[in-house]
Amino acid sequence: MELGAWIQRWPVVRQLTQDDALGRGAAVKSPRSDQWHPRTEDADHVARSVCPYCAVGCGQKVYVENGMVSQIEGDPDSPISRGRLCPKGSASKSLVTSPLRVTKVRYRRPYANDWEDLDLDTAMDMIADRVVEARRAGWQDTDERGVPVRRTTGIASLGGATLDNEENYLIKKLFTALGAIQIENQARI
Repeated sequence: MELGAWIQRWPVVRQLTQDDALGRGAAVKSPRSDQWHPRTEDADHVARSVCPYCAVGCGQKVYVENGMVSQIEGDPDSPISRGRLCPKGSASKSLVTSPLRVTKVRYRRPYANDWEDLDLDTAMDMIADRVVEARRAGWQDTDERGVPVRRTTGIASLGGATLDNEENYLIKKLFTALGAIQIENQARI
C-alpha cells in the first residue's frame, strides 16, 4: 500500500482534509465501526425504574432482552437526574445480573455453623411470628402513673437511605400501627 493511501486511513488526517473538522461524521467512520450498533437496539422492551442505591431517586431505563436485563441506563426523561447516573447507579446492571447475587432466602439457625435455604412463605411466617412475639413481650398498656399509652418497646425500626419517600411512609405507618415508638431513619442520625 502506498504511503499516501495509508496515511489517508488515519481518522485525524481525514478529519483535517475532508469537510469534517469536528470529527463527528464520515472522517471517523471505518468499516469496523459501521458494523456497530447500540447495545440497547435488540431489547424486547424497556421498563422505567428508579435507581436502588440512595434516596435521590434517579430515573433508569431497564432494557430487557429474552427475559433478562441486558442494559440499564439513565432515563433522560427523569426530572431528577435528566439521564445521568452516578458510578453506583451506572453499575446497577451488575446488581441484578451478577452470578454472585443471592436469590434465595438464607437462614442460619441459632448456634448453627451453616446457612440453609428456606422457601419465602416459611421465612415470612417466621418473621411474622417473631414480630408478634416481640410486640407481645414488650407491650405496655399504661405507664408507671397509670396513663394509657398502648405501645411496645419490643420493636424498633431504623430505615435506610435506599428507601424512597413512599416506602418510608409505609414503614412508618406499619410500625406505628404495631405500637412501636422507636422509629428512626439514618437520614436523621
